[in-house]
Amino acid sequence: MSGLTGSFGEAAAAEYLRKKGYEIVGMNYRTRMGELDVIARNRKYLCFVEVKLRKNDSFGAAAEYVTKSKQRKLILAAESYLLQHPEHRQPRFDVVEIYAPDGIRGELSIRHIEDAFRPE
Repeated sequence: MSGLTGSFGEAAAAEYLRKKGYEIVGMNYRTRMGELDVIARNRKYLCFVEVKLRKNDSFGAAAEYVTKSKQRKLILAAESYLLQHPEHRQPRFDVVEIYAPDGIRGELSIRHIEDAFRPE
């Protein structure tokens, strides 16, 4: 994918969220159930952020790749995180789509989808 890596996308998403006023409290949090790319908080929410990095959207929007199965894994990982790190803020699941048509050295297009899905 022309040098695009998950770690690049997660770092770009974290920087984008910082500029929006979020505090980054964790990255690449791994559990048996799955991995949380970025954990960020603002005054009201603790956000579990799934980062999707693509060259373009010719095969669909990046957020479409956060399937129901992936959502279940993220929810279980978030529950595990909250058991170890109790938090008074409301949890929320966000997706950050990053498009890098010219690779990591080019211009990025970033879209933050707040409350992208909810546990059922």
